[in-house]
Amino acid sequence: MHNYNDDCWLAWFDQLADEEYVVINNFLPASLYAEIREFFLHHLQIDDFSKAGIGSSGNRIVATSIRGDYVYWLDEQRDTQLAGFFQLLNDLRDRLNRFCYLSLSGFEFHLAHYPAGSYYHKHLDQFKERNNRMISVIIYLNEQWQPEDAGELKIYHSSGREIILSPLANRCVMFRSNLLEHEVLLTNTSRYSLTGWLLYQPPVVASILHHD
Repeated sequence: MHNYNDDCWLAWFDQLADEEYVVINNFLPASLYAEIREFFLHHLQIDDFSKAGIGSSGNRIVATSIRGDYVYWLDEQRDTQLAGFFQLLNDLRDRLNRFCYLSLSGFEFHLAHYPAGSYYHKHLDQFKERNNRMISVIIYLNEQWQPEDAGELKIYHSSGREIILSPLANRCVMFRSNLLEHEVLLTNTSRYSLTGWLLYQPPVVASILHHD
């Protein structure tokens, strides 16, 4: 992110506004990407990931027929090794507020591991109990991804188009959380990502209601 000037960001935000999604390859500085991937692999090795569920708070259930990923929720106070990433998120939030006149006030992010044979069926990034997710952000951490590995992101565009994106290393995908249904197609190998949402409600609300 720090490699880009305001003109780059304005072009991407214009695409996000017009097309409801934007794809940015080589998104992170190489050093920050390496830090995040090392952090991911460390917590995967020490078994810090939990089976992902659907729903929020007391309505959360584990539904393996719908999604098969494992997640590690990030905490800015605890996960100080990722200070550079949290700064990036704050910068991104501020730029979106400045250029797009949004009222983003927080974010929630997790690491996501899809083991071989897993998927996440078509869904929208909103809860019935709260709908404060405005922008979905995914950063992929998959080295040397091959077409036969599968595990693509499939976006169901409001125009009727279906957009299929490979989860390539350091590729960032941003889209409107409340508009675009999407799914993770069945993956044939372990699939790594950093996924989260920019929120227009104070983050304390999100933490009280807990995560999906």
